[in-house]
Amino acid sequence: MDPAYKVNQHLVYPLQGVGEITSIEKRTFKGEEVLYYIIYLDISDMTVMVPVHKTEELGIRPIVTEEESFKALEQLTLEYVPVTADWKMRYQMNLDLLKSGSVNDNAVVVRTLYHRSKIKELPIQERKLYDNALKILSDELIYSLNKSRSEIEELIFTKLES
Repeated sequence: MDPAYKVNQHLVYPLQGVGEITSIEKRTFKGEEVLYYIIYLDISDMTVMVPVHKTEELGIRPIVTEEESFKALEQLTLEYVPVTADWKMRYQMNLDLLKSGSVNDNAVVVRTLYHRSKIKELPIQERKLYDNALKILSDELIYSLNKSRSEIEELIFTKLES
């Protein structure tokens, strides 16, 4: 199977963040030759090996286009609709959205938890989820829109406050 992605390409790994393919290597696994992407994830300072044939199943995808980034940013401006007061249920709903790996779903999580935190301080688990969602969204938009971290963060918070 030929790899769909190339060395030095940035990808989004759901729940993990944006990573860069540092190499593509063949390794023997259970007596078979398997092709792996070696991906460095800056967010966690971790390198992972992902079998090339498993990328789709894991939701690994390329960085979105500029157009898709702007659509995600528009998600941040939509009216906040309060979700369940049960934080565990809310946490699971947001975690499921993040697992999808979609930039729009990620923006929804950021918007929901940002506005929720304005009403009441988030429980620790939700705070971590928010921080992770914000970091993943920011990282993807940095590469998609070719802007600095400070420019992207200003853009995100301007949209959240609009």
